[in-house]
Amino acid sequence: MLQQTGVERVKEKFEPFVAKLPDFESLAGAPLREIMEAWQGLGYNRRALSLKRIAQAVIEKHSGKLPRDRESLLALPGVGEATAGAIMAFAFNVPLAFIETNIRRVFIHHFFADCQKVSDRQIMPLVEAALDRSNPRDWYYALMDYGSGLGGTANNPNRKSSHYAKQAPFHDSDRKVRGDMIRLLLGAGSMAIDDIIDATGHGADRLGPVLCAMVRDGLVTEEAGRYRIA
Repeated sequence: MLQQTGVERVKEKFEPFVAKLPDFESLAGAPLREIMEAWQGLGYNRRALSLKRIAQAVIEKHSGKLPRDRESLLALPGVGEATAGAIMAFAFNVPLAFIETNIRRVFIHHFFADCQKVSDRQIMPLVEAALDRSNPRDWYYALMDYGSGLGGTANNPNRKSSHYAKQAPFHDSDRKVRGDMIRLLLGAGSMAIDDIIDATGHGADRLGPVLCAMVRDGLVTEEAGRYRIA
């Protein structure tokens, strides 16, 4: 949930979501529609689909237990370096170096104050050297809290990162089109594309490519000209 979404929004959704879908078995067995309904309000809906696929993989390949090694975690859908590192540190207290936005912010602030276009490759050796190997969980908690505070300053250090990109306005983005369609299909069951166009107000040239991408991703299925949550 914390991938690309702020803590305040996640706090509202985490406990209700976990109460409804508390374990790998319930996630793997739940219809995607049920998972998406619990996910509503967080955006980036492919993460919800990844959660279902992760649960299925954990049950089928790991006897229902989340693997404790980096390579197995990286093989799970939607899990990249930062998420694998966070799981290793926070779930298992294993000292694995990783970088996410708040960690990046701290190291740029202290070690690259006069630089521009700082890459994660430059930062990673410093994270490795500074990592508390006896208690990585608390170390990362403190580091990420500190980085979050730095993000509220006037000169956000992450603007000096080579990975920094200002997010496009939401109101005219593909994310908004996807969100509009998800909400509509969750409420309506299945719909023909002309009805989706009428209900959302998005033209066919705008809606069509996004809908096709959602079908490719597995979020939406099409049958006999009607679309529904997979």
